[in-house]
Amino acid sequence: MKSFRLILSNGSQFEGEAPEWQTGSSFGEVVFNTGMTGYFESLTDPSYAGQILVFTYPLIGNYGVPDPIHWESKKIQVRGVVVSESCFRWSHHMGLKSLWDWLEEERIPLLTGVDTRGITKLLRSSGTLLGMLTDEKTNTLHFEDPNQDNLVSQVSPKSQEIIGKGKKRIIAVDCGMKESMMKELLRNELQIKRVSFDYDYSEEEFDGVFLSNGPGDPSVCIETIRILQKAMKREKPIFGVCLGSQMMALAAGAKTYKLPFGHRGHNQPCMHLESKRCFITSQNHGFAVDETTLPDEWMVTFRNLNDNSVEGISHRRLPFFSVQFHPEACPGPLDTRWLFERFIQCL
Repeated sequence: MKSFRLILSNGSQFEGEAPEWQTGSSFGEVVFNTGMTGYFESLTDPSYAGQILVFTYPLIGNYGVPDPIHWESKKIQVRGVVVSESCFRWSHHMGLKSLWDWLEEERIPLLTGVDTRGITKLLRSSGTLLGMLTDEKTNTLHFEDPNQDNLVSQVSPKSQEIIGKGKKRIIAVDCGMKESMMKELLRNELQIKRVSFDYDYSEEEFDGVFLSNGPGDPSVCIETIRILQKAMKREKPIFGVCLGSQMMALAAGAKTYKLPFGHRGHNQPCMHLESKRCFITSQNHGFAVDETTLPDEWMVTFRNLNDNSVEGISHRRLPFFSVQFHPEACPGPLDTRWLFERFIQCL
């Protein structure tokens, strides 16, 4: 172990330790996740691309890392990991390796022995900050903002593939889609064409469109939104999740904004406004839909009960709807899995 530190763009510094192999600096947007479990799903979630992830749960790594078949993508997506205590002696019947070994294999920096509670309180009061993990002794602070890039283009597939042999055909726009979303769709007899963020599917034959989660600022995804607008003219069912919800709002003519510190965890309470039922949801996003800019033909369907932000929208007449949270969870509660069933029934 050796000394390492997290430096934030407001000048705050948090000292800790890191494995001996780590050198240099790693830059990203510093965010926190409040989940008690699910660290390997979070680390492989493409929505975390460009970010340094701080886990608020005090002990991380205690059940090791399972086979990649259980991951949400083929690799770790975060730019760095910050924990209070990392577990050396993990134990689980599905575990294949330690968190330490996994991070070293993929050259993802780790900072441990840190006051993660202090970092979280700072981010909650000041808002999300840029940061760097470093062992360099420098007073010159220069930070790179990943949200200025089209992060979706970095995690979206470069080619298209067709999965399943069902009679109903849907287009799944992969903007950094979690594998658990694909598994949820494949619980039904569908033919799914999984396409990249900039693939123009608007003139093809399909029964519905699924818009996935993904990283970064949705307003940067200009090409994805343009194609979606063309597809919406065909008035066929469209279901968006997380980034997909934000892009649907932008395609409809609304605007999005950056949340102070985002929603990242597995216990976010949301109300379904029509039924007045409350659902506990899994979330991972830093942007939200500006309710005041929604056109008249659109309505808010879900609302976050912590900050009253928009968590779901739908068209008043056409079969277009989306949610900001993750109904597939993984990790998290499956309270809202029925939204996938609603989409299938619309086809």
